[in-house]
Amino acid sequence: MIVLAGHQAVAQIIDDTTKVLYSPKTTLQLFENDVLEGRYLQQRIDTSVQNIHNERFWYHDTAYFQHLGNIGTAAKPILFRMPDKIGARLGKQAFSRYAYKPDLINYYDTRSPYSHIYYIQGQRGEQVFEGTHARNITPRWNAGIAYQILSGNRQIGVSSLRGDGYLSSQAVKAFTHYRSENGNYHLFANFTHFNHEQIEFGGIQASVGETQDDLFGYQNELTFLNQAATREFRNNYHLLHIYKLAGENLKLFHSFDWARQRNLFQDDAIPRQADSLSSLIFYPQTVYHPNLTDDRTNYREYQNVAGLTGNNKLSFYKAYIKHRSSKLDYRVLYLNLQDTTSSNILYSEKVNQLFVGGELRLMYGPALVSVNGEFQMANDYNVSARAKLGPLQFSVARVLRSPSLIEQRMESNHFQWNNNFNNSVTDRLDATFAGKLGERQYVRLTGHYNNIKRHIFFNEQALPQQLTGNQRLFGAELQHRIRFGVINFENFVAYTNTDEAETLRIPEWLFDSKLYFEGALFKRALIGQFGVQVYTPTAYRADAYMPVTQQFYLQNGFEIRTYPVTDVFINADIKSLNVFLKMSNIATGLTAPGYFTTPFYPGMRTSFVFGIKWMFFD
Repeated sequence: MIVLAGHQAVAQIIDDTTKVLYSPKTTLQLFENDVLEGRYLQQRIDTSVQNIHNERFWYHDTAYFQHLGNIGTAAKPILFRMPDKIGARLGKQAFSRYAYKPDLINYYDTRSPYSHIYYIQGQRGEQVFEGTHARNITPRWNAGIAYQILSGNRQIGVSSLRGDGYLSSQAVKAFTHYRSENGNYHLFANFTHFNHEQIEFGGIQASVGETQDDLFGYQNELTFLNQAATREFRNNYHLLHIYKLAGENLKLFHSFDWARQRNLFQDDAIPRQADSLSSLIFYPQTVYHPNLTDDRTNYREYQNVAGLTGNNKLSFYKAYIKHRSSKLDYRVLYLNLQDTTSSNILYSEKVNQLFVGGELRLMYGPALVSVNGEFQMANDYNVSARAKLGPLQFSVARVLRSPSLIEQRMESNHFQWNNNFNNSVTDRLDATFAGKLGERQYVRLTGHYNNIKRHIFFNEQALPQQLTGNQRLFGAELQHRIRFGVINFENFVAYTNTDEAETLRIPEWLFDSKLYFEGALFKRALIGQFGVQVYTPTAYRADAYMPVTQQFYLQNGFEIRTYPVTDVFINADIKSLNVFLKMSNIATGLTAPGYFTTPFYPGMRTSFVFGIKWMFFD
C-alpha cells in the first residue's frame, strides 16, 4: 500500500547531550475510525522493510489483482470479494486501487515536522513517487499534504508518442485533525484528488494461426487500438465530527462527503479492416460518430451521516441515519446531418436515498459477538454477524443490492443499453482459525462458502447480463509463517472451486511464497533482507477488458497459463533510509517466452527495479 508512512526508518536527530529528540517515537499516526470507536491508538510509524519490494504494496489496496500487465493499469481483484456498498453507485472501479481513500487516510500527531519521500524506478519505465509532509500547528492540531505520481512505458505496440509512455497519474491528499483541549471534540477533514490517464491498446492483435507463444514480440506486436485513451478524475471532500456527550458512553458524530468522478474515453482513429471501411475492429458498433469517439461520464454524490455511538470494556454500539444524493450524466460526441460535431448530454439521472444502520458488539475476555447492518429504505440491505472465541472466528453475511448505474444504463458511441435488472443477493459463510503454533509459526486458515442469486456480470459481448439461478463457489485460504533463526518462510495459498459458478473466473489455486534471510549488521545500524518470492496462479480463463466501459467481461477463447513469476530482492534499513533492489520475473525465457495477466495483455518481462524510502523528523 502506498500510504507509505508505515514503512520508514529511524532518524537520529540529536541534541548536544547526544539524546535522540525526534524519531518514530515522536511521530505518531491515527485513523478516524479508531477514534470513533473509542480506540485512541496513536500508533508508531512502522519502520520495517517488510514487503517494500512487493508491487502489491506500492498502492492503496494490497489484495491480489488481475491487471493489464504493468503498473497503474485497469485492475480487478482476482479472489472473490463480498460487495460492500449498497444503494446508488457508479460502478466504475478499474483504477480505484491507485486512488487515496478518504475514509482510510492516516492522520498524524508530530512533535516536529515530519516528511517522507518514496521513489521507485524500474528498468522498463515503471515509476512510483510519493512525497508527504505533516506537522503540528498546535499540540492538538495537525495538518499535512501528500502528492503521488505513477508513470510507465508501454510494453506492446509501436508508438510515436514521446517516451512511449502509456500512463500519467497524479494524486493529492490534504488532511487535518483537531481535538479540543478537554478531548471531548475531534474533527477529521481531508481533500483527495485523482487524475489518471491510461493509453489504451485493446491488447495484442493476433494474426490467424498465431499461438500464445507467438505473441511475445512486445513492441513489435500490432495492437487493436492506436489512438485511444482513458482518463479518470476524482475529487472528494470528507469531514467527520465527533463529540462526547457523556464521555465514552455516548458520543455524537456527523460525516459529510462530496465526491465527483469523471470518466473519459476517446479514440481519434476508430480501427477498421484495411479492405473494408464498414468493417469495425474491436468495437461492436459506432452509434453517434463513424470516425471519432469522445464518451464522457460525470457522476456526483453528496452524503451526510449522523448518529450516536458509545463504548466500554464490554460493549460497543453505533446507530446512524444516512442520506445520499447522486447524479449521473452521459455525454457523447455526435455527428449531425450538417456534418458537424457537437458534444451532447444524452442521459441524466438523479437519485436520492435514505439509509439507517447500526452495529452492536459484545466483548468478554477472548470472546466477541457482533452484529452489523445497513438498510436502504424499502430496497437494499447489508447485514452480517460475527462470533469469535480465542483463535476461532465464525461469520455470516448477506448483501441485497441494486444494480450499479452503469449496469442499468449506458450511452456511448460503441455501447447502448437500458436494463431493468432486479436486485442481486450475495450470501457468505466463513470460519477462521488464526494463531501461533509454538514460538516460530503463525497460521491463519479460512474456509468460505458463497452463493450469489440473480448475479449480474458482463458477458462475452461485453454487455451486462443478469442470471436467474445461483452462482455457488467455495474455497479456503491459508497464511503461514515460520522462522528458523535468520531464515524466514512465508506462504499464502488460496483454493477456489467455481464448478457451480461458470461466470466467475478465479484461478483454482493461487500460490505466493517468500523465502528470505533477515539479520542485523554493524550494531543494528543496518537491518537487511535477501530472498526470493514466487507468485503463481494456476491456469484459468481470465476475464477480458473493455476500455470503453472500464469493465472486465467474460471470455472463453483465451486461457491464462500457469506461470511462476519469480522475484529476487534485497531490502535494507539504514537508519533513516530504506532501500530495495529487485530483479523481477527472472524466469522470462527460461520456462516460457512470457506470460499473460489478462487476455492479449502480456505481463512484464525481466526488469531491474530499485526503490528508496527516506524519512525526515525535523
